[in-house]
Amino acid sequence: MPDLLIELFSEEIPARMQARAAEDLKARVTDGLVEAGLTYAHAAAFSTPRRLTLAVEGLLAASPAQREERKGPRADAPEKAIEGFLRGAGLTRDQLEERDTPKGKVLFAVIDKPGRAAEEIIAEVLEATIRNFPWPKSMRWGSGSLRWVRPLHSILCILTDETGARVVPMDVDGIPSGDTTEGHRFMSRGRFFVTSFEDYEAKLKRAFVVLNPGERAQHIWSDAENRAFAAGMELVEDGGLLNEVSGLVEWPVVLMGDIGADFLDLPPEVLQTSMREHQKFFSVKHRKTGRIEKFVTVANRETADNGATILAGNQKVLAARLSDAKFFWENDLRVAKSGLSAWTDALENVTFHNKLGSQGARIGRIAALARELAPLVGADPQAAEQAARFAKADLSSEMVYEFPELQGLMGRYYIEAAGHAAEVAAVAQEHYSPLGPSDDVPTAPLSVAVALADKLDTLTGFWAIDEKPTGSKDPFALRRAALGVIRLVLENGVKADLLSVFRKADLLHAAAAGDTGPRVDSYGPDLLSFLHDRLKVYLRDQGIRHDVIDACVAMEGNDDLALLVRRAEALEAVLKTEDGVNLLQGFKRANNILTQAEEKDGVEYSFGADRKFAREPSEIALFDALEQGEGAIRPALKAQDFPAAMAAMAALRGPIDAFFEAVKINDDNETIRRNRLNLLSQIRAICSSVADLSRIEG
Repeated sequence: MPDLLIELFSEEIPARMQARAAEDLKARVTDGLVEAGLTYAHAAAFSTPRRLTLAVEGLLAASPAQREERKGPRADAPEKAIEGFLRGAGLTRDQLEERDTPKGKVLFAVIDKPGRAAEEIIAEVLEATIRNFPWPKSMRWGSGSLRWVRPLHSILCILTDETGARVVPMDVDGIPSGDTTEGHRFMSRGRFFVTSFEDYEAKLKRAFVVLNPGERAQHIWSDAENRAFAAGMELVEDGGLLNEVSGLVEWPVVLMGDIGADFLDLPPEVLQTSMREHQKFFSVKHRKTGRIEKFVTVANRETADNGATILAGNQKVLAARLSDAKFFWENDLRVAKSGLSAWTDALENVTFHNKLGSQGARIGRIAALARELAPLVGADPQAAEQAARFAKADLSSEMVYEFPELQGLMGRYYIEAAGHAAEVAAVAQEHYSPLGPSDDVPTAPLSVAVALADKLDTLTGFWAIDEKPTGSKDPFALRRAALGVIRLVLENGVKADLLSVFRKADLLHAAAAGDTGPRVDSYGPDLLSFLHDRLKVYLRDQGIRHDVIDACVAMEGNDDLALLVRRAEALEAVLKTEDGVNLLQGFKRANNILTQAEEKDGVEYSFGADRKFAREPSEIALFDALEQGEGAIRPALKAQDFPAAMAAMAALRGPIDAFFEAVKINDDNETIRRNRLNLLSQIRAICSSVADLSRIEG
């Protein structure tokens, strides 16, 4: 079985596109080969800045011959029907077979498809792949019609077996296939022949090209760590930058340089962000102080002076970039130390949303709501309001304008510089969190109050103007805001009636809009349902079934998420026990019998059973058990002790089982029948006071 090697050699491919492009090449070519009948054993794709490579092992030398049989119309069918069948089969009338069937003589077409050589199939599949490649952006060049991310220079396409290597002949827009490639743009000379993937990879390395992006990344990281360690320093981890830089070089050469002394007092986050965004430099910090003092850059070639000239040029450009950052930092500090009002006032002229007013108006709402929420999270209301008013001030700063990803973090520096307490300054950085399911959740009371106010203002505001997520579209990140509310509430044990909080937030929105109507009544339940849906996703990852959550959402007080989750956790636990499973079956049996009887009789059996009509010992025992169970469940629910309530409910399993085993519900005596149905109603009412078990599946 031959092996296939493909290389598409071009001008530099943007680093962000390389990994996806390699996978697309692999998927499109292998899918096309398999669809044409060429199976294979293994395939692997690689990328460098100037090439996409695919290696396929164990490919069939030819597609297998196939015989296809098609059933057609009856032999005496109208001529037009037969002609249509002939066109579809690509045969003539004399090539059809007539066969006797229970429905008479029927025409059959037997189509033999001979196998095709691998070269023929590969050429078709590869040309189609190249011409229809899904680049995010592509271009044309010269007078040709081909589009590629950058001008495509050559196509290497060879099959290798025990007899040697042979070129798969093809031509795409004037670019013929061949068996040669090029090495490094500057460190190698001329094209060279290759005969197999192993030969190709080895010759590329001798021509100063590391084909595997994972190998390039590993080399960069190891060499950078070693250089930092030798200098008594530590490399700042940055996986995203590592992946990007490994896509910028074919022959990585790691160099470490110094940051000018004038810039060492800049916040480390500013240094790291500036070097990463502008220069693609890694940061190197002092092991003890954590101060960033050096940088690592990755060159794409070796030089006679061991990179001295490259480093000198990089340090010169870096100094210019950091001079800008230092200017922003010093200007911002001057503004901060004179008070933050200049920045907060400027936000009055920045639109948040055309229907929700300015950023300044939004900050006012968040501050007022944070004051209301503060007692719920153990924060001082006045401090919460103050922290909220400063939390977004840095949006007006020059540093955040240059580096938006530093919002919040710079606010923390500036608020402290303005002379405010550290816990107030921390709110600026922490109130944006959590940004996702793995992000840390703030725990400081002030930060929790402002973070909740921020997210609840967003949710109520967009619900009020009917801008809700639809399908996969969520332009205002409202699902993320909802998950943030859920995690803030649950992970901090916040007890809050959300419908009441929605009302307070809506009043602030309505006042700003000059609307005094009770808008929250029209959207509050829908917003709460949205939070419940996000809660299901969140709890599912923690092992709580969606039907268990549904059973608890159906209960009163479902806008207290912490209460809701505690109930769900207790129900989930009891349903994992034998008593819980059997009680559920008993409840469902009671509920089904009762529902059918109520529909049949047209009455509701909820007036209470009378012990004096009990006839069987198990019936009397159930009366006692229900009385005892209700006596235990009611105070447990009042104390919100859901495990105790669930345990008392599960204890009813035995008496209910015994009752169903010994007693005929639909007794011939109508009085006894009605009494027993009312007893079933008591079972349903007592169990339903804990959770809506009718929503539990199975």
